[in-house]
Amino acid sequence: MDDSIDLNDIGAPAVEALLGRFSAWPLMEPAPSACELGSLFDLAVRAPDHGGLKPWRFVTIQGNARHAFAEVLVEAARARGHEDPERFRKKATAAPLTIVPAVRLTESEKVPAIEQWLSAGAAVMNILNGLYLLGYGGFWATGPNAFDPKVRDALGFAQDEHLLGFVYAGTPEAHAEGKQRPESTAFVRPWLGTAG
Repeated sequence: MDDSIDLNDIGAPAVEALLGRFSAWPLMEPAPSACELGSLFDLAVRAPDHGGLKPWRFVTIQGNARHAFAEVLVEAARARGHEDPERFRKKATAAPLTIVPAVRLTESEKVPAIEQWLSAGAAVMNILNGLYLLGYGGFWATGPNAFDPKVRDALGFAQDEHLLGFVYAGTPEAHAEGKQRPESTAFVRPWLGTAG
């Protein structure tokens, strides 16, 4: 007898909704409201946090600040000798809201750095899930600007804070849909104990 449960049959609205989540691009107005944005960050800080180190940091960029952000990205790319630094200008202004997540690493014997990175990554995933549940789209991207100290410094992050990329947020096109996802069973296997 097959005791497996199909998540589509559970009847939990949030689970059913999240099965449709995808990375949406392009994104347009409206962006989440200030109240909705507050809820997204409330979700973010509910990520697992071994040791209570609270390693997550976020900067939001919207309105005219997007153009200043674009200039930061272009100048950083130019300083790195990128062949087409202007391409970053369009990306910075292509969504009405950009959330820049970072991880603040704390020296800890109990909590290794990898756990702090993973906690911050989980916080970003909570934001992406929250965006989708609120009816918005989100697109998480990295690239060389995410690892450039000039970008980090321009956004006011400290040297012990590392950018995790850029989360672009807004409203997806009316008929946007994600790419086909693989069956999860291809990535899961039971462990039945040690042999012999």
